[in-house]
Amino acid sequence: MPIGRLHHVILDCPDPSALAAFYGRLLGTPVTYDDGDFAVVSLDDRTSGLAFQRSPDQRPATWPDPTVPQQIHLDVMVDDLDAAHAGVLALGATALGGEHVYADPAGHPFCLIPKPHWAPPVG
Repeated sequence: MPIGRLHHVILDCPDPSALAAFYGRLLGTPVTYDDGDFAVVSLDDRTSGLAFQRSPDQRPATWPDPTVPQQIHLDVMVDDLDAAHAGVLALGATALGGEHVYADPAGHPFCLIPKPHWAPPVG
């Protein structure tokens, strides 16, 4: 029997509203809460999702350089890696030194992965 259930995955960042907008567009999910210091991207206001918390001193990861570790990263499944590559760059992501590895606008790394065979189409 579990002790708890995942509510939000929370990323520290200097601008929660901007990062929530980035991930909302990336994942096609609305921003359901935003008070300027804390924002949530989820299916609706009663669903867990990604949350973004103001941290003015947050230091972007320097992966693959271990000086500042990843801290957290997300795998994002996509139907087409090439189309997704162009799409995330247009949203403001930065390509990092790895296959399909990017940084969001606040410097958090994330990976694009091909949709597993068991998952329904993303688009």
